[in-house]
Amino acid sequence: MNRISVDPKISHGKPCIKGTRIPVHLILDLLGADETFENILKAYPHITREDILACIRYEAALAIEKTSLRPN
Repeated sequence: MNRISVDPKISHGKPCIKGTRIPVHLILDLLGADETFENILKAYPHITREDILACIRYEAALAIEKTSLRPN
């Protein structure tokens, strides 16, 4: 997760791609709207394919964490 940062001084503390103000949720929203990696990279040329994958892995890790915290 070293490509994702959380800083209270950047984007109100929302997880962002490190070195940018691009929040993880924006990339995930674009993917959910069926945008391709190629289109996202064209729209945000200062990020990489690895950054997009890091957003997916970050959210997956949060989902796993949330489900493991649920009482049985």
